[in-house]
Amino acid sequence: MADEKIVVIAVKKPNQDEERFASSLQELTSLSHTAGGDVKQIMTQKRDRIHPATYIGSGKIKEIRSIIDELDIDLVISNDELSAGQLRNLASLLGVRIIDRSQLILDIFAMRARTKEGKLQVELAQLEYALPRLRGQGVEMSKLGAGIGTRGPSETKLETDQRHIRQRIYDIKKRLETVVKQREQYRKRRKTKDVFQIAIVGYTNAGKSTLFNRLTHSNSLEEDQLFATLDPLTRKIQLPAGLQVLITDTVGFLQDLPTALIAAFKSTLEEVTEADFLLHVVDGSHPDQDQQQDTVMQLLKELNAQSIPMLTVYNKKDLLKQDVIPINQPHLVISAYESSDVVRLVSTIERLLKEAWQRYNVKLDPDQGKLIHQLEKETIVEHKIFDEMTNIFQVYGYMRHDHPLNRILEE
Repeated sequence: MADEKIVVIAVKKPNQDEERFASSLQELTSLSHTAGGDVKQIMTQKRDRIHPATYIGSGKIKEIRSIIDELDIDLVISNDELSAGQLRNLASLLGVRIIDRSQLILDIFAMRARTKEGKLQVELAQLEYALPRLRGQGVEMSKLGAGIGTRGPSETKLETDQRHIRQRIYDIKKRLETVVKQREQYRKRRKTKDVFQIAIVGYTNAGKSTLFNRLTHSNSLEEDQLFATLDPLTRKIQLPAGLQVLITDTVGFLQDLPTALIAAFKSTLEEVTEADFLLHVVDGSHPDQDQQQDTVMQLLKELNAQSIPMLTVYNKKDLLKQDVIPINQPHLVISAYESSDVVRLVSTIERLLKEAWQRYNVKLDPDQGKLIHQLEKETIVEHKIFDEMTNIFQVYGYMRHDHPLNRILEE
């Protein structure tokens, strides 16, 4: 199937930063490509405020209309979220399907969802987004075929029965409550076992899944596309000294994520808040990396996760045109494809934990083998010496201040 031909439309407001505006358009183009579209033209207009009825002015609408005819355009995508009225008016004035940035992102999430939970979360976000806009979709949207922005609940069904949608939203929320409870139980079990947890966070397409796969020797989906990973994966890895940790790959962040989506993915994003340590993966080769890092830090703040210890990993060093100027510390510059860099990363994590944890020095009898094994798995053991004269094990290492073993060793 040929890619859908797209025109992107955007309003540049006076208070909008030029760089951020350009990066949002570049991102919208990437998102369109991910969804299976081909952006043929970007039409922008400088306005003091967005037109309440048509988003852009009448002169620009005429220009867009002629571009649509000339290039045989299938779809128009707006850079900003549109109201029901704006959607309806634009669809009738332009004569093609029109969606906005939020619908596009929701569409990609619908395409990417693999698990039952992921699919339910996306459907919930789509329904909540669609409900206030039912009357705005125009004639084009009720002719449901395939196409970007039409994955998920069908528009004809949406238009016929608002009650049906509200009921469906209620049902999905109920089903998700069960899933959230199961996830919370799973987290509690992990906490009671006192397993140290690391979450990989970062902007979408920064290379999180590639790094996760290299660290865990697994094969989760790796693609040079936005939102390749939607459902969080957790695996166990071992640090050089023997400490066993759980590592989770999370959904990529993005500027201006639809509110409905953040709400729907709350339980998934809570994986981040439960972590003891964060790996913030940044595409070091991206021209807008500062902006992307700020977006991630802002989202972490919204999740109340900004105080979790973090290592910023500037990835894709093989694509760097110049040296990375880090805006976050501590940091490391790597390529996830270089095994020596992955080894260096794991050693750095261990070093940072040693710096933050408290040192211990304990003498144990050989019959305390279970405790020795526990220390090797749950703490960073630096030295373990057996003194044959005294028949005693001397163990030196580092452990978290709040680890239950602290109390046992102090007794």
